[in-house]
Amino acid sequence: MCRQVFGFRLAMIGVAAPAALLHAAPGVGVRLVGVAVVVAVMVSYVLFRDWERFGPLLLRHPALLAADTLIGSLLLVSAGPDTTLAYVGVCTPLLAGLLYSWRGAACFASLQALILFVVHLTLKADRSAPVAEALLLPGLCVVAGALGSTLRGLMLRFGAATEALTAVRARLAAAEAVGAERARLAREMHDSVAKTLYGVALAADGLAATAAASAPDPARIREQAELVSRSARRAATESRELLMDLRREQPERTTPYRQSKPFWSELAVCVRNFAGRTTLHVTCACPDPPATLPPLPAAPARALLAVATEALENAHRHADATRVDVRLRVDGPLLLLTIYDDGRGLPPGTTLEQLRARGHFGLLGMVERAAQAGARIRIGRGTHPRGTEVRVELPLHTPES
Repeated sequence: MCRQVFGFRLAMIGVAAPAALLHAAPGVGVRLVGVAVVVAVMVSYVLFRDWERFGPLLLRHPALLAADTLIGSLLLVSAGPDTTLAYVGVCTPLLAGLLYSWRGAACFASLQALILFVVHLTLKADRSAPVAEALLLPGLCVVAGALGSTLRGLMLRFGAATEALTAVRARLAAAEAVGAERARLAREMHDSVAKTLYGVALAADGLAATAAASAPDPARIREQAELVSRSARRAATESRELLMDLRREQPERTTPYRQSKPFWSELAVCVRNFAGRTTLHVTCACPDPPATLPPLPAAPARALLAVATEALENAHRHADATRVDVRLRVDGPLLLLTIYDDGRGLPPGTTLEQLRARGHFGLLGMVERAAQAGARIRIGRGTHPRGTEVRVELPLHTPES
């Protein structure tokens, strides 16, 4: 705002400068007024153009504004109170209020009002000018000083409120980042370490049952012990990978890059491995990737692969299913991934809040992963009379878009 005030001053001085030079006394008077015009114009121009650089200097030294006031008074005496220089004088208390609060506004308003009043009475002493006319400009100086002081207070309060809002936003952003990282870590642990440890527990139960038999088979015990050992080592490896991911300064997940292997190929490998270690009948229908399936960025591809893996595991562990169908196709601008099992399905009225309260985080992780990938996920029966269908719709962004 101070910059705009100096811009207004510059315009008013430029308009009134010819009148000041014409009314100046010949000789020394013209020279003094000319110097005053040049100084006033240069000061106003410099502060208007480079306020960020020279404004703090004016803020620290009120005497500079007082000197500017005296120079403006010289121009006012030469040009007269009826020129635009009178408005330049009114700007001084406004600047003082903006820069120096109410004390500076009171001081400069009193000084400028006194100067304007004396100039008016001196130059119009031979005329019968009413008192109201003589008090008009001094009164405007008082009003301008009060206005400047009020605006300063409002801007300071606005700045304090903006700073507080910025701090609150920073804290909220930090809290959201922490919450997002905690949710990500929970999903990773659920999809890797937790499942592996569950497998270790099942293998250990089988080993204990075999060892407690009346005639234990050493070969069977050895096989089950090796399974427990492999599962434990796998859990340790997955835990180490999670720790390395947390220690990494710039996680790879934040680096955008294209997959080296097509998503459909990784999905087919995942389905094939799942079918090999379970007794379920699994079918996988994928399109011809070069013709219909564009390449996916790594982050959405990993999210969809994790959703598919979790849906397959749920069908195997919880649904009592006999068949699982996995389909991947392109429907206009969407990539559709559906995983359907003919199991018992979800209980009616099941919500994510209920699953969270019961300690079941698989479906919650699927929803979160789909949301991070920018996809829409639906979990329910779909168009089937029974079972569970997980349907993921991912918008495809072509390079041209």
